[in-house]
Amino acid sequence: MSKEVNLETAKALGIIPEEFDKIHEILGRKPNFTELSIFSVMWSEHASYKNSIKWLKTLPREGKQLLVEAGEENAGLVDIGEGLACAFKIESHNHPCAVEPYQGAATGVGGINRDIFTMGARPIAQLNSLRFGDLKNDRTKWLLKGVVKGIGDYGNSFGVPVVGGEVFFDDSYNTNPLVNAMSVGLLKKGKMISATSGGVGNPVYIVGSSTGKDGIHGATFASADITENSADDIPSIQVGDPFQEKLLLEASLELNKTNVMIGMQDMGAAGIICSTSEMSARGKCGMRVDLDKVPLRQQNMEAFEILLSESQERMLVVVKKGQEKVVEDIFEKWDLNCAIIGEVIAEDRLLFYQKGELVADVPADALVLGGGAPVYDREYTEPAYYKEYKKFSIDQVKQPEDLREVAWSMMKQPNIASKKWVYEQYDSMVGTINMSTNFPSDAGVVNIKGTNKALALTVDCNSRYVKADPEKGAAIAVAEAARNISCTGGMPTAITNCLNFGNPYNPEAYWQFVGAIKGMGAACRKFETPVTGGNVSFYNQTTIDGKTVPVFPTPTIGMLGIIEDKNHQMTMAFKNKGNMIYLIGESKNDIASSEYLNSWHKIKESPAPWFDIDVEYKLHKVVRGLIKKNLICSAHDVSEGGIFVTLLECAMPRGYGFDITSDAEVREDAFLFGESQGRVVVSVTQHRENEFIDFMMDSKFPFSTLGHVTKGEMRVDDVAYGFVEDARKEYDEAIEKLLNEGGK
Repeated sequence: MSKEVNLETAKALGIIPEEFDKIHEILGRKPNFTELSIFSVMWSEHASYKNSIKWLKTLPREGKQLLVEAGEENAGLVDIGEGLACAFKIESHNHPCAVEPYQGAATGVGGINRDIFTMGARPIAQLNSLRFGDLKNDRTKWLLKGVVKGIGDYGNSFGVPVVGGEVFFDDSYNTNPLVNAMSVGLLKKGKMISATSGGVGNPVYIVGSSTGKDGIHGATFASADITENSADDIPSIQVGDPFQEKLLLEASLELNKTNVMIGMQDMGAAGIICSTSEMSARGKCGMRVDLDKVPLRQQNMEAFEILLSESQERMLVVVKKGQEKVVEDIFEKWDLNCAIIGEVIAEDRLLFYQKGELVADVPADALVLGGGAPVYDREYTEPAYYKEYKKFSIDQVKQPEDLREVAWSMMKQPNIASKKWVYEQYDSMVGTINMSTNFPSDAGVVNIKGTNKALALTVDCNSRYVKADPEKGAAIAVAEAARNISCTGGMPTAITNCLNFGNPYNPEAYWQFVGAIKGMGAACRKFETPVTGGNVSFYNQTTIDGKTVPVFPTPTIGMLGIIEDKNHQMTMAFKNKGNMIYLIGESKNDIASSEYLNSWHKIKESPAPWFDIDVEYKLHKVVRGLIKKNLICSAHDVSEGGIFVTLLECAMPRGYGFDITSDAEVREDAFLFGESQGRVVVSVTQHRENEFIDFMMDSKFPFSTLGHVTKGEMRVDDVAYGFVEDARKEYDEAIEKLLNEGGK
């Protein structure tokens, strides 16, 4: 054993005094530096969820289609019928992207795809949710360009299409961007690979890339505040190789066909120590590991560096003794490292040796969530701003005289404008299964070949709403995701979440987290979309006017829906001149937390928009019914930018326009740009209009006529708002123009 360490060493590794005492108690002695490093990463927030697990357990995590419990495996798994299962998960790579956006984003994509294929599923689709600061800042431009290129280069090379996503800008993300990546894969039901270990004497392999010094203490880095000095932490950033990952994917799936595996887990956060401890704890066993046998790409690596390295494109595999040649032949075929580094033992011990010396001896169960990892109940306090936001009244805001000017300004706002500059850098068509490339829907649609089904996939969260009211805002995020799935013709099935918040030791930031969990849980129960897993990212903060403040609380929802008959996929585009345009749901005299209030009036303090979860639930059911009966020819939900932006997005794909009349009972700016929830714009052919009206009357759900589709002009209350082709040009070019302008 190497020499013992003291409390100061522990503090430097992020371990608080109570935890240092607990480690001493678990081991029955003081730890050495390698052991202390092990506990520091495994008990970090990123790996142990010690500040969040109490509340995460309150989320609904059961459903008739779920095949594994939340957190039980590397990703969620849902039965989608036809003998198939869908694995899906979303995770953050925020802190790496803040200091090295290209590799941070690239390895985020690599890591989430590994979570999918380590379960035996072939990744078929990717989505992402990105948050950046003021786009006029040079640093924001650098971050955006680096992140998008990192996602594109890795994902395109790996060969999985990006089918959906969102990009949002706000000053609160100036220092700390959010980069959340989601991956979705398919496998045959019953063919899942479990992340477990077992069988005394069974060999433990490390396969894939060699191990280097990149990413050491990456899990600890993810559990710390981002500051001006964080660039010094670049050694904590992993380096990705998508071509190695593609080989590892094929080798792993081929190995799964052989029936020689006990279990497999990817080496993401905390590397070898995380994989060995979690697999052992699940299998109620231990491992004896010789670190000299780990393939290295750098010389003279110390034990703690080998154990904690987050070098990418690696897996830990436990196989049946006597089947070594089967494993080694497969990995030799794919030209990948395949080395036995240890064996399974009966005791709950992880014994790590280097140069014949025992360098660490720790119990596996004591390291992991659900075992000995600490669980904290943090205090939370309602911030003063919450009550202040609720004092807002629309009567305080004067309606602009020229709403046409507002409309043209809105379509150029970064949060509204086309994200074409972003998504055109992603390959959206590789694999020929993306059904929403040329015919955009509210959700990404992925063909399940050989069946009549398709998957509907979306990522959603309006973090401005969550800041204004965490409970309501998080419920809206779930509702909007479900609304997007329903508008596509799918049935919302399950969610994965990426919970991005500030420092959990800040009672006001933790209040936001607790409120968001409550709202998310209520909405998931209402829409019967259980939580399959995801991740928590705390310590996301920025500096505004010299003060450190949390980013907007951002509980990103990744939702999976199933379209039972892909002939009933619904798109958002208007189809023909003369079709009638209807609003399903009711507009409210509400501009709270809208992009219009924020960007035009520069008012940041207002409550979340109007929302009623029961109304929302009925709306989704009505929309799905209309689609199933072929009574509508387009559907698009009203969200950021309000009805005007919704209409514009319906009009642009085929170059049509619209002529509508506003609601006389609602202020015109609220009607056009307000973001009250529970509304969908649909278009109807004239020969189905009577059937549509009969259906709506039978449903007893509110609806109203907006107007009709025109050849290309936009008109509101008989006022000409210009032509769609001109609007499309402004909408498409806005972000690129901002990126090319001189920054500050």
